[in-house]
Amino acid sequence: MNGDSDEMAAAERLTAVRDGIARAEQVARRPAGSVELIAISKTHDAEAIAPLIAAGQRVFGENRVQEAQAKWPALRAAHPGIALHLVGQLQSNKAEDAVALFDAIHSLDRSSLVEALAKAMAKIGRRPDCFIQVNIGAEDQKGGCAIADLPALLAQARDAGLPVVGLMCVPPADVEPAPYFALLDKLARDHGLPGRSMGMSGDYETAIMLGATHVRVGTALFGARPRAME
Repeated sequence: MNGDSDEMAAAERLTAVRDGIARAEQVARRPAGSVELIAISKTHDAEAIAPLIAAGQRVFGENRVQEAQAKWPALRAAHPGIALHLVGQLQSNKAEDAVALFDAIHSLDRSSLVEALAKAMAKIGRRPDCFIQVNIGAEDQKGGCAIADLPALLAQARDAGLPVVGLMCVPPADVEPAPYFALLDKLARDHGLPGRSMGMSGDYETAIMLGATHVRVGTALFGARPRAME
């Protein structure tokens, strides 16, 4: 496809997702525009991202610090006003790089990372919003703190001065996600947190119905990920 058709296709996909968000907001009787769309651009290069920026999307999510460092400085220089969210697991030794690059971090999940982020924020002077990732389905293979450990981790993060604004989860695959979204919403309410980062391409409308404030949509905006980068 040429550049014009790339931009047209990106605009159509973006409109479809925004329409889906608006419908879910309306059905849930939530204010229009109350849900932030994070376009998950992991594994997609600058050439694939640019048409979505041209279509008006300004909030993007990445899984890896190193990948984001390779492509986003130039994209942001060319397109001011981009907000960048880290939605993948963060190693403590990458905390400083993450604080320097990202506007929000959705994967705070352990005590050592609280310490690393607090130290990095104090050194760099940037304070990205933080979401505590909860292992909502108690899955061994997934990141996130255990539900039982959430109160202590949240207290530690608050004591360290981290700007914790919400919770994040990734429900188990191939099961109905609604109960997990409802549980994250309850946990956020119980702990006085306004943000709920939950919902992806296949279930973001359900997530919005159950309280999502941030939805993380990749495939519905970009199409399938490049196989070489899976």
